[in-house]
Amino acid sequence: MPAPMAWTQIKFQVTADQADDLVAALEDQGALSVTLADAGDEPQYQSDPLAAPLWRATWVSGLFAADTDPAEVVNDITAAWSGTLPEPVVEFLPDQEWELAWKDGFEALGFGRRLWVVPHWLEPPQPAAVNVRLDPGLAFGTGTHPTTALCLEWLDGQALEGAMVVDYGCGSGILAIAALRLGAARAWATDIDPRAMEATADNARQNDVGQRIQVIPPGEIPGRGADVVLANILAGPLVDLAPTLEGLTGPAGTLLLSGLLEEQMREVEAAYAPWFEATSRVVRDGWALLVLERPGPGR
Repeated sequence: MPAPMAWTQIKFQVTADQADDLVAALEDQGALSVTLADAGDEPQYQSDPLAAPLWRATWVSGLFAADTDPAEVVNDITAAWSGTLPEPVVEFLPDQEWELAWKDGFEALGFGRRLWVVPHWLEPPQPAAVNVRLDPGLAFGTGTHPTTALCLEWLDGQALEGAMVVDYGCGSGILAIAALRLGAARAWATDIDPRAMEATADNARQNDVGQRIQVIPPGEIPGRGADVVLANILAGPLVDLAPTLEGLTGPAGTLLLSGLLEEQMREVEAAYAPWFEATSRVVRDGWALLVLERPGPGR
């Protein structure tokens, strides 16, 4: 016989503009707590710690007493809902320390031979490895998205000692921080979102590389000096930014482009063809990584 359940959880995957209304609806139905979670591995940057994070795809979960009838709750919410309510997911959960339970789904992630990304509350699986300390959440996502993984694996395979690195569209700063931990001498990091730059600076300090990174607005990075330029953004901006990223890449530098879908590789590569040729194309789960270098002897 299964052990008695202590809680009933009812959750819906909704869009950002539906989340607040659904939170209110669950609370009206007597939810003991309501939580929001990322449904699509989308980083958020939050300067106000009291503000609720809203992802474009958001899980809204209500926690109810074990004897709650989930069908009744869902029917009442549906009756008052404007439009079509997504199908709910109902789970019966054992009692536990809920303030700590959110950590259970996260683990240290390995990339390549020597690089690990480890949440602060976990011990590194390989203490002697190159460990980047970053907590999954508002400024990091889960860290499992193929584009981030492909970039980190590429960095792990490079000899970065003494290199100058640019992280364009830095987000949490994970790529710049990883490059510095792997031996790069200095890094420039930039993003159009000031909150992303704040997160990058804070994460760099926590990883003891704050003195070797400069986090500045786009347009203020000195040109044509980087040994490695990293841009893990989206295909459209990558095409538009081709002259800018070319101008940041040194004469013998390497340009790493990701955040694009496999079917977008041809368009993105063509935008950089006047200056670069692709030396590597890697695809994982439909997402692509392009490694570009300037043509010349020894390439």
